[in-house]
Amino acid sequence: MQPLKLTLKGFRGIRDGLGLEEITLDLERLADGAELIAIAGANGSGKTTIMDNLTPYNLLPSRAAAAGPGGFTFYDHVYLPESVKNLTWTHEGRCYRSQIVIRMSGRRKTEAFLLGLDDDGQWRPVRVDDGTVSDGRVESYTRCVECICGSPETFFTSVFASQGKRQLNTYRNGEIKTLLADLLGQEEIRAIGQKAAEVARLLKAGLVAIRQEQSSLADEIAAVEAARQRLDGADSRVAGAEGAKRAAQTRLDEALERHARLTAEREQSRAIEARRAQLTAERQAELDATRQSAEALQAQDLAEVQRLERLEQRIGARQQQEQARRQSLMQSRRRCLEVLGAADAVGRSVRRLALAQRAHELRWARTQAGRQQVQLLTQCQGAVRLAEQKLASIERDAGKAVLRAQELAHRLGLTADVPCSGTDLQGHCKLLGDAREAHALMPDARTQVARCAREKEQVQGELNQARRRHEALAAAPQALAWTEDRESAARERLDRMAVLASKEQACAQAKATLADIDRDLAALGSPTMQVVQTPEEQAERGQIGVSRLAIAQQLQRQQQRSTAALARIERLLVELPAAYDECPLKAAAEAVTGARGALATTERSLLEAARDAQAQVELGRQSAALVARRDRVQARCTKVENELADWSLFARCMSNDGLIALAIDDAGPALSGLANELLLACYGPRFTVSIHTLLGSGKGEQKEGFDIVVHDGTTGDAKSMGLMSGGERTWVEACLTRAIALYLATHTGRRYSTLFCDEADGALDPDRKRMFMAMKREVLRLGGYEREYFVSQTPELTAMADAVIDLEAFKAQAAEEVLVVG
Repeated sequence: MQPLKLTLKGFRGIRDGLGLEEITLDLERLADGAELIAIAGANGSGKTTIMDNLTPYNLLPSRAAAAGPGGFTFYDHVYLPESVKNLTWTHEGRCYRSQIVIRMSGRRKTEAFLLGLDDDGQWRPVRVDDGTVSDGRVESYTRCVECICGSPETFFTSVFASQGKRQLNTYRNGEIKTLLADLLGQEEIRAIGQKAAEVARLLKAGLVAIRQEQSSLADEIAAVEAARQRLDGADSRVAGAEGAKRAAQTRLDEALERHARLTAEREQSRAIEARRAQLTAERQAELDATRQSAEALQAQDLAEVQRLERLEQRIGARQQQEQARRQSLMQSRRRCLEVLGAADAVGRSVRRLALAQRAHELRWARTQAGRQQVQLLTQCQGAVRLAEQKLASIERDAGKAVLRAQELAHRLGLTADVPCSGTDLQGHCKLLGDAREAHALMPDARTQVARCAREKEQVQGELNQARRRHEALAAAPQALAWTEDRESAARERLDRMAVLASKEQACAQAKATLADIDRDLAALGSPTMQVVQTPEEQAERGQIGVSRLAIAQQLQRQQQRSTAALARIERLLVELPAAYDECPLKAAAEAVTGARGALATTERSLLEAARDAQAQVELGRQSAALVARRDRVQARCTKVENELADWSLFARCMSNDGLIALAIDDAGPALSGLANELLLACYGPRFTVSIHTLLGSGKGEQKEGFDIVVHDGTTGDAKSMGLMSGGERTWVEACLTRAIALYLATHTGRRYSTLFCDEADGALDPDRKRMFMAMKREVLRLGGYEREYFVSQTPELTAMADAVIDLEAFKAQAAEEVLVVG
């Protein structure tokens, strides 16, 4: 596998290191036939991002937790809504193009396409031998890449040394065997072993089912045997049941014969019973007719009683109406008398209403005049307060004016006391200038004092006048209160007289109504008089009495006739013979029923005994069949156990601990030889390595394992690679991994034309770093590799490369393009 051209768009490492959204590297042009190509740049410039993307695998090895699926995701390393990785590469003479599109807008989605260049120059989706076609899904892309370039574990262990790569000495036994089996091309053996293990698993599952069947058969046989034991003696129970059935049949025949005899006797007595039933029916019919006639006559009598009650109710209702009418008239008469009781007061109110209304108007006018006097008093009080405020303000202004005049007089008096007065300095003396300014201001100050005196005199006059008016109106509030009380009393008297006067019409109407009520009461008569019945009511009362008497006589005659008829029927019933006794017949019928039940019970017992006997025979046949089936299942179980042992042994032989372990043991010396060759060529004869797959336990026994033992020729010691220093472990690890690559190229036929190494020389001293570069060239020579891409932070090693891809130059070029565009 050899990369030709790489385009990255939207990767965080390129944006953060170079400030570019997209970068394209024409590796074929930049390498230009060189063997060692260094990728140079400052820390964080994106070297590892470019190195990780030089392979078609769908991961970044330096960021992946595991080389297989699920150990890595691109979403943490891109930032655009649609980021792209395009890699053109060749492998075994054919050109391919890998395109991985990572979408982060909305729902995350990754599409991966692998295209191959046909002979006609067209890019078409790759199809591998198992029929998988690269259709854009990540799974199909990964499968196609692994079919072309091998598994990612092999690739990143042998030819790609990523940053932070796991060292071989840290692998566990199972992990290293799986890795070495893949390196040695033991996939077919492992596949056969997995198939054998699957067969063994299926046989084991089948064996569990067979053993479960054996267990269920044993349970069934035990259950059948227990049932057979419960059915022992079924034949003797059949014979006993047959004897009991015959005895029950005999008893049933005897009971049937006795029941038939008693039934014949009952038939003979049926004529007498029919006559008795006829007489009984006649007696009951007579009783019913008598009862119905009596009920009809009683209903008629009840109707006449109800008619009499209705008559009494009508008379009582007329009496109640007259009483209610008399009470209503008496209540109206009392109301009229109550109204007429106030007639004198109403007359007086009507006569004096106009005078009361005139008195109220006069008092209301006096109240209004008093209110105006109080309002004038309030205005006088406001004028007094305003004049007092003005007088206080004028006095303050006058005091200030007097003080101002005194101050100016004092300053003017300094004119004679100033020493420079009359000299040449008087024009420059500030005191003399101040005195002259006071002389100019004196007339204004005196004028202001005089004006304040005039204003004070005028305001004092206004204040005295307002006080005189206030004193004249001082008694207005008391007078207003007195007039308001008199006006309120007059208004109440007027309202009272108006109410009484309004009742004048009611008194006249009450007087007329009282005369009508007296006439109606006189027509009703005295309340102690009895209600007099009308002729119609007296005639109806007589008819009711006659009807009730006739009904009583008819009822008496009906009772006499019924008594005679019933006596006749009773005599005929007494003359008949006694009734037939049903008890013997019932006892016979019960005996027949019991005999039939006993016969049915014996028949059921016989049937159950016969069924048990038949079931016993059937259980014997089932037991024999189950025993035969148990033998067949046992034979099949033995066969499956033998097959399971064979397939389990075969699966173990084809596993990591079988043929694969032998192949690894065979490859161990070759791998050690290649690693020692590189160590000798680059670092001298000091260190040699050996690979051990059998390790000693604490008990002195040998067990399967894996360890890389390093022999130090200087000290003569041998120790595990994990116990070496960091620098020593780095170059031994580098030689061993490159030895694996050489072994792949020379023994398995899996060739990669390009090697990759990302900052693997960090722990080496300067001398060892130069030897490290010599080892690289030796690996290229021995393995026939075309080139190696590497990253190093040592400028000396970068300078020893045949070609350098300087990322700083890309950054500077991008900055220049931005300046030109700007």
